[in-house]
Amino acid sequence: MTQMSMLSMSGVRKTYSTGVVEVEALRGIDLEIENGEYLAIMGPSGSGKSTLMHIIGCLDVPTAGSYRLDGTDVSKMSEKQLAEIRNQKIGFVFQQFNLLASLTALRNVELPLVYAGVPASERKERAMAALAKVGLAQRVQHRPGELSGGQQQRVSVARALVTDPALILADEPTGALDSHSTREILDLFQELNDSGRTIVVITHEAEVGEEAKHLVHIYDGLLREASPAAVTGARR
Repeated sequence: MTQMSMLSMSGVRKTYSTGVVEVEALRGIDLEIENGEYLAIMGPSGSGKSTLMHIIGCLDVPTAGSYRLDGTDVSKMSEKQLAEIRNQKIGFVFQQFNLLASLTALRNVELPLVYAGVPASERKERAMAALAKVGLAQRVQHRPGELSGGQQQRVSVARALVTDPALILADEPTGALDSHSTREILDLFQELNDSGRTIVVITHEAEVGEEAKHLVHIYDGLLREASPAAVTGARR
């Protein structure tokens, strides 16, 4: 692993056993992501991209191979250890936002800090700063039902940012959005990456994948490098 690597995978395999049948979802993944990178991983349903997302996000461990995240070997960690790594190093952005409808934007963004035991005054200050960073300083007291889909996803991005994670991992982040809101979120990711954030996006949408600095495809549990011409986003 190079000194600047945020994420390094070597020979990662994942096999699921269902009775007497074994399914090899990942068949030898080698992947290196430097600090400050913006990577998109594209693949159709059944390609292995969800399995790869779970391993990158420390929601699962590989059957074989090695995985280091921000210098820490997470390949064989227990569920408790993985939970600690997730809380410390990864900010998640999901397709369905996963916001609590009864809480304001501010309170939703504060939640990871509540779980981390951060004092109330510091929680509010950090959550306000995160919401301002995503352009929602004037919407902090609004509940999810009072926000557009794009604004709700911005709240979820602010929630991912509030713990100052090493990696932002976004799983189909525009899948529930219209074209205008999709553009807003993609522009936000570009801004965050410009400020030095490491971002990995899992997607099946070409428009989303082509926005990244670096694009790879996954088919049948194997990664394939995209041709340079395929990466046509604003960062090229």
